[in-house]
Formats: sequence, C-alpha cells, structure tokens
Amino acid sequence: MPARATKKTTTRTTRLALWGVAAALPASLLLADPGLAASSPATAPAAAARTQGAGLDDPHKKDIAMRLVSSAENSSLDWRAQFTYIEDIKDGRGYTAGIIGFCSGTGDMLELVERYTRQKPGNPLAKYLPALRKVNGTDSHAGLGKPFEDAWHKAAEDKAFQDAQEAERDRIYFDPAVKQAKQDGLRALGQFAYYDAIVMHGPGTGRDSFGDIRKKALAKAKPPAQGGDERTYLSAFLDARKVAMKHEEAHSDTSRVDTAQRVFLDNGNLDLEPPLKWKVYGDSYEIKQ
Repeated sequence: MPARATKKTTTRTTRLALWGVAAALPASLLLADPGLAASSPATAPAAAARTQGAGLDDPHKKDIAMRLVSSAENSSLDWRAQFTYIEDIKDGRGYTAGIIGFCSGTGDMLELVERYTRQKPGNPLAKYLPALRKVNGTDSHAGLGKPFEDAWHKAAEDKAFQDAQEAERDRIYFDPAVKQAKQDGLRALGQFAYYDAIVMHGPGTGRDSFGDIRKKALAKAKPPAQGGDERTYLSAFLDARKVAMKHEEAHSDTSRVDTAQRVFLDNGNLDLEPPLKWKVYGDSYEIKQ
C-alpha cells in the first residue's frame, strides 16, 4: 500500500454534514441551477463556441484531472495506485479509502461496497456491510478494524472492485460536476475546478458545499452560458472556493487553488492543455503531455 501523506487531512471536511441530505437526491438536483438547466436557443451557440476543446470527459483529459486531484489528495500523480489505500486520517469521518477518499462515516463507502456486492456477492468486503451501515454518520470502527482493512486490500486486487470505485467516483462526483460546468458554458479548466471543489466540499447546497460555492460565484459574475466572460467567472468561483476552504482549519492551505488552478487560469489555459506545471503544499508537479 502506498503511504498516504499527512497532507491528506486537508480533504473533504464538510462532506459528513452534507451527505445526509445530498445522498438521497439525484445529481441533477444537487448541482443544477434551474436558470441554467438548459441553454436557451440564443445562448446555446455562444456556450458551444466556448467549449470547442476536448471536455474533461475526454479520456485523456479525465486522466489529467485524476492526476491533478491525486497530487493534492495523495501527494502523487499515480492515482491508480490508490485503489488499495485505506486509513483513518482522524478527521471525524472514520476510514478514508480508495481513489477518491470514500469514507465510512459519510455514506459513499457504504454505497461503494453495496455496489460491489451486487456485482460480486462473495467478495471480501460483503460481510462488513452490516457494520458499515451501523457506523455510517460516525467515526467509529466498530465491527471493522484490521480485518476490514485487510479485506479492503484484498478486494483492491480485484478488477471488479477497481471498476466499482471508478463508477462510484463518476456517479457521485465527476459526472455531475462536468455536467453542471458544461451547462454553465465552461471549458475543461472550469470543469476541473467544479470537480475538484465537489471532491473536497461534497455535493448539495449547504454552507461551503459545491452548490454554495457556485451560488456565491454566480452572485459576482455571469458564466459564459449567461453571456459572461469565462475567465472572470472562473476567478469568482476560485475566490468563493478559497473562502469556503478557509472556514475550516483542515482546509486552510489553499495551494491547490493558488498555485495550481489559479496558475492555469492566469496563463489562459482554459482547455487544460499540457504541458502543465503546478505546486500543491509546496511540492512541484508536471504533466508533459
């Protein structure tokens, strides 16, 4: 198992508070603004013109997005090495595990194991479902512990479990974020900014959630789908994101915005095209192609 840097404690500290409401709602309700659910005929061509580059759902761009997030979450660009990762980072969410930090205390780990078990009933994690249901919403390890950690490592060798992790990542975080960004007329960088925000802050509309951050950005600037300037709107979104991050001590280092996304924006790289150079927590990273 690759060692997870202590920097990992900066992730997703608002997710627990948001999950109880957000998990019960479809993604379209979690993210979409009624006024932007569909572009009008007048605005659709303008939005389309701004999204001519490959979107974040392009396979290569998606891999870039995963590496960018992993640099902040794992201090590594090797995001696929994280399928086996599991530990309690002492953030009040129980275990954090896998490629996107599924948490035993926030519901997404439970949903992941339920999905995996539907696909493969005899898997090593299936017997821990009752315990995962009991600890959901807490930081408890009751019924889990070292045997559960060992079972996670074993399951992570299974392609079916790896596929389940990717599918849940996409269902809960990636797909809704990219969909909303496209509705807002944003290109790949904006789509990534939305994705990174929902990974850390969780879905929903509560204080400091992704929905709240976007709402505050919309109050400052119009997105391209409403005729606004893309760079101006993204700057407003990143400003709102930083405010949300600073509301919690664990988020106080805002370098994943300041020395990563803001650098790409200042360089005018709205299509998130390599080569990319950035820093997170003082560490330097590069994607050449």
